[in-house]
Amino acid sequence: MLFDPFDNGRLRLQNRIVMAPMTRCRAVDANTPNALMAEYYGQRASAGLLITEGTSPSPDGLGYARIPGLFNAAQRDGWRLVTDAAHAGGAKIFIQFMHCGRVSATANLPAGARAVGPVAAVCPGEMYTDTAGMQPHALPHALAEAEIPALVAEFVAAARLAVEAGFDGIELHAANGYLLEQFLNANVNTRTDAYGGSAAARNRLVLEVARACVDAIGAERVGIRVSPYGVFNSTGAFEGVEEQYLALARDLSDIGLVYLHLVDHSAMGAPEVPADFKARLQAAFDGAFIASGGLTVATAEAALTEGRGDLAAFGRPFISNPDLVRRLQDGLPLTEPDANTFYTPGAAGYTDYPLAS
Repeated sequence: MLFDPFDNGRLRLQNRIVMAPMTRCRAVDANTPNALMAEYYGQRASAGLLITEGTSPSPDGLGYARIPGLFNAAQRDGWRLVTDAAHAGGAKIFIQFMHCGRVSATANLPAGARAVGPVAAVCPGEMYTDTAGMQPHALPHALAEAEIPALVAEFVAAARLAVEAGFDGIELHAANGYLLEQFLNANVNTRTDAYGGSAAARNRLVLEVARACVDAIGAERVGIRVSPYGVFNSTGAFEGVEEQYLALARDLSDIGLVYLHLVDHSAMGAPEVPADFKARLQAAFDGAFIASGGLTVATAEAALTEGRGDLAAFGRPFISNPDLVRRLQDGLPLTEPDANTFYTPGAAGYTDYPLAS
């Protein structure tokens, strides 16, 4: 099944392999995609679906050094190089919208931008900056209720630019401790207004963003990524987490989102996502369900065959194996990635990994 085409009437892919989103920090000029990035994605276009690295829909969301944005015409045109390369290889490509929120260093933000979050609480830890090395996370501005519509409008404007850039859709990054999950997570969101204080209130921003993007570009072009048991960026599980996310999945299903992408980083040391909860989350959502979590050919095939996922996401193996689909299909050995070049500028460790002989 893994290598068979996928077609559920809304999403049509050349196979069921998804390249998971991975930050690569190669947008060196004003957070604008470039020809090197187009080469990288084009090399990996034998996947059914490519999901781009986290891309900010707003200057305020550019928390990391050299991550791309999509909030102006130059960035739109740079992304067009990428989508053309992906489509030339037969892949569909969704852009992941990752507003970093409080996971941000001031030195990484452009002039006039600010770190924002649900509350004015600094995310523990540090972040790399090109200008000053490791720096503490910035103190975020707590978004007032009156500022939320402008934030939603930024996602909508970016979604429209994504369509102009040739993307097949967008993935809302509501995982890994970034802004949308900062509102979802009770350990971070201690508000007591309409956007906090209850599960329904914590879900509200994500649902407003999802609904507005669907209204702007169509439900078949909007997916979402969630990590209810993730611990990245000082999140973590909380009392009632499963009930909250099941309600979120049902509401997102009613809105009509095309897929739900569940993060399971237990293979990297994060807490395991309970199998029964995964099953209930999948059952609560009518669209495609993307399984992930250190998958191999065997475990991906089992997940698809047993109905525990419609698509299977692979992350790090795609970094060092541009022809990963062929290697998996033919049982060829995989090249190990060089972690020292995951986030460095330039082609080294990015577009120079060889194809299998």
